[in-house]
Amino acid sequence: MSTTQIDRLRALLEPLAASSGLDLEEVKVTQAGSRRQVQVDVDADGGVDLDTIAEFSRVVGEALDGSDVMGSGAYVLEVGSPGAERTLTEPRHWRRAEGRLVKAQLADGTEIVARVLSADEDGALVEVQPVKGRGKAKERRLEYTEVAKARVQVEFNRKDEKLLDEAPDFDDTDEAEDAEDGTEDGSDSEDASDEE
Repeated sequence: MSTTQIDRLRALLEPLAASSGLDLEEVKVTQAGSRRQVQVDVDADGGVDLDTIAEFSRVVGEALDGSDVMGSGAYVLEVGSPGAERTLTEPRHWRRAEGRLVKAQLADGTEIVARVLSADEDGALVEVQPVKGRGKAKERRLEYTEVAKARVQVEFNRKDEKLLDEAPDFDDTDEAEDAEDGTEDGSDSEDASDEE
């Protein structure tokens, strides 16, 4: 049985991702000029930070250099996380999208926009948003078998009440007093050019 380069890359990288506490989400190889570009996306519960990405990139680079999976040609390695508008293809994707708005095309040809309330291995409890803002949102159990395609939506104007409640109150009285004194940071300064 013949395997593709992507299959060989996945076989090499999946154990490395698992040992780093990450899920290997996607591996792509594209031609970028005279070089090939290897793009590796990883994720984890709670997301991944830049330090985690940098360390995993180092591990992947060493593994690729120590194997023949890329052959002898030059390549550029890019390790990152799935974007803000990730597709939802696995139960873990739905679980990680809890609280987020998703657009789902259903197997019956309809489309819904819903907020993910909770998710398990078989489906998700979602709050279906009213069409054009008319009516009330309704909860619905959405089985993954009903979904043809789903993608997280970016919300630019969402006001997350929980985050607003947890945010510290802003007190600008000190800044107002400093403005009255004629100083911004409360420190005195002299012109350094006068001193020699």
